[in-house]
Amino acid sequence: MTDKKHILKSASIISLVTVVSRTLGYVRDQRITLLLGTTLSADAYVLAYRIPNLFRRLVAEGSMTASFIPVFSGYMQEKSREEVWDFANRLFWTLALVAAVISILGMVFSPAVVQVFSGANVARDQAVDLNRIIFPYLFFIALAALAMGILNCFHIFGLPAATPVMLNIATILFSVGIVWHHFKDVATSLAVGVLVGGVLQFLIQVPTLVRKGMNFNFAISFSHPAIREVARLMLPRLFGIGIGQINLLIDTKFATAAKMPAGSLAALYVADRVMELVLGGYAIAVATAILPMMSHQAAVKDYESLKKTLSFSVRIVAFITIPAALGLMVLREPIIRVLFQHGEFVASSTRLTARALLYYAIGLPALATVKLVVPAFYSTKDTKTPVVVASISLVINIILNILFLQVFFNRVQNGGPALATALATFFDFFALLIIFRWRHGSMGMTEAMRSFAKISLCSAIMAAACWVGNRYTAFTVHSRFLVQLVVFAGLLTGATALYLALAWIFRCHEIEEVYGIATRRRTAGGEGGYAEA
Repeated sequence: MTDKKHILKSASIISLVTVVSRTLGYVRDQRITLLLGTTLSADAYVLAYRIPNLFRRLVAEGSMTASFIPVFSGYMQEKSREEVWDFANRLFWTLALVAAVISILGMVFSPAVVQVFSGANVARDQAVDLNRIIFPYLFFIALAALAMGILNCFHIFGLPAATPVMLNIATILFSVGIVWHHFKDVATSLAVGVLVGGVLQFLIQVPTLVRKGMNFNFAISFSHPAIREVARLMLPRLFGIGIGQINLLIDTKFATAAKMPAGSLAALYVADRVMELVLGGYAIAVATAILPMMSHQAAVKDYESLKKTLSFSVRIVAFITIPAALGLMVLREPIIRVLFQHGEFVASSTRLTARALLYYAIGLPALATVKLVVPAFYSTKDTKTPVVVASISLVINIILNILFLQVFFNRVQNGGPALATALATFFDFFALLIIFRWRHGSMGMTEAMRSFAKISLCSAIMAAACWVGNRYTAFTVHSRFLVQLVVFAGLLTGATALYLALAWIFRCHEIEEVYGIATRRRTAGGEGGYAEA
């Protein structure tokens, strides 16, 4: 099976499961917005969730997985089965200890943490209470992330990708009236749902881990050579990826500034969740699938294949995210209105959120491709460069946030933090790509630029059609939900069909490669599946 087919097949498995998870995630967010809207309570819940969620993203989508997979893969190739699982068990219990300490400290010092990462316009006492409930979620999600890394090394992608389903289901259940009426308020019930979801995310992977050979024998070791290697790789990555999450907390600080309207933080959260729907569909799936492949290519010093893998993945993700970004920008209000305008989430909430989505969408292609380029550096054991570039990006984000709040507030309003993040992310992407090309040579940029030009042209035509369609269907703004849903679904379907048709007409290589690889018959010898669902 070719490398391209490996990437696409693995990404398709992850993507399918992730789309299901994102769909349930939408239901979860719809329940949250229906009950809390864009009120100060909604801001308090988002703030309380975002702080421990910083650690979740560091572990589940970043440093732990990226550091553990290369080391564990090497152990699988070079060591005996007993040594492999001894390493896994020791790392599990060592990580459990560290995560437990961080969780306890987070609960104890919650008032100080909330104060640091919030402005004047937030219900701080409520945020502290909610943060203390949610913080232990970190303990369970750290263990779930390690389990995910182990299973990915066995080419099992479907189950780990499905774990967020547990979080979504738990939160949905705790948003139902018969449940939340047993708590002080809706926000408290939702916070408990997050904690329960974290527990389930870990437990659902345990049976498969046991079948593969994990025995969970208690053993804590900070001196094991493989654990020290993971820590050595993890610390700079923790800082590098952490900068991206600190950007979110900086946005949180500015979104709750006294100048901002109430509900600005909740609006940013909802806009970010819409962005995640797009990222989770295929971009993150591709990034997850290529990391083990790039690590292997770097290990055998096959840098030409590594560059081809990266270039191919970037083009595929651009093929998805460039039209998605323009579509989100043009259709931002109907998207938010149809998806979330119910209950406490009123018309003013839609306008507040649509403005944030407009500016977030600008950075969507860069945000998606950074998730590909950073692992390329990690696969070559270069952990310093992403940290340096991300540090500069962090400073740019802070400066832009200050400018948008103090100088350009009347123009961007609550969208300032989103625009600052988008522009800083573009700097991050271009800087990393230029440095990688400078160090490792040509990546076929001529072909890539030709592809980007075709993709951009097709996307621009599609966006213009969306604008016309949205203009002529504006009469549905005050119609019933079903009418709005049908009209919006028609716009979305038509836009997608138009884009794919244009891509085919303009002979975009990406659609040809995806279609050709997906439909190519197997050779007579036959090839086994790459990943287990």
